[in-house]
Amino acid sequence: MYTLRKNYYPYASPFDPCPPIPVKSYPTPPNLYLGFQPYGLPQFSPKEALCSGTLWPVFYDPYYNPYEKPLREER
Repeated sequence: MYTLRKNYYPYASPFDPCPPIPVKSYPTPPNLYLGFQPYGLPQFSPKEALCSGTLWPVFYDPYYNPYEKPLREER
């Protein structure tokens, strides 16, 4: 199973004057994991497609900032 967000652990020098960020992450686009576009993919409605920026939900990838706290905590 693939993930749309990858993590890596940068080197933190003991002489670095700033506190390090131990884990950094970066997004990967969904089209990396789909070799070709198969026939019969589900489609958004025209209004949803304009709002999301793509016609197919498989290629929809909203950006979430991993360093911001969520607006609402899940319980």
